[in-house]
Amino acid sequence: MRKIFYLFLFTTTLTFPQEIALLKYNGGGDWYANPTSLPNLIKFANLNINTRIKNKPATVSPGSSDIFSYPFIHMTGHGNVVFNNQETENLRNYLASGGFLHIDDNYGMDTYIRTEIKKIFPNTPLLEIPVSHPIFQKPFVFPSGLPKIHEHEGKKPQAFGIFINNKLVLLYTFECDLGDGWEDTEVHNDPRETREKALKMGANILNFVFTN
Repeated sequence: MRKIFYLFLFTTTLTFPQEIALLKYNGGGDWYANPTSLPNLIKFANLNINTRIKNKPATVSPGSSDIFSYPFIHMTGHGNVVFNNQETENLRNYLASGGFLHIDDNYGMDTYIRTEIKKIFPNTPLLEIPVSHPIFQKPFVFPSGLPKIHEHEGKKPQAFGIFINNKLVLLYTFECDLGDGWEDTEVHNDPRETREKALKMGANILNFVFTN
């Protein structure tokens, strides 16, 4: 009965207007990094891929039942992340019931978040997502997969995922700095082409969430 209720909740939240949220987690990491990124991504998606997402994203905690009201939750930061047992179970139920979590490593989160993902899904591997996956194909085509937005350590950008019943439910973007590319232009002074790549990739993620 519980799972049926969650599925009903997601069905109702997908009626217009849509709404997305930012995850406020514990552990000391700066969950609030890139404050202009989600509003800019929402604006771009609403103008270019016909979404109707509320302009201001909500803020939710991993242990709250409120997460079940949002089909898409974004998480970012540079440092430590800790989910307690209740938060871990809540996130597992959220993702198993149709939710989607996008984790964007803003450089410095990787060591911690991989441990926490393993806590949520101890028996499900975090797999690299192939470039043939729909998230790289529409509405904007990324033939090489995840784009590189900011260079830090000379490593290639990688997209990893958790799949449940062959469906992507958790996306982890690594060595990319996707969220930085969504920020206001003056924050990082990125070239127009770089910022556009970031926004288009973000739009692809939202499109995948709202159409699958």
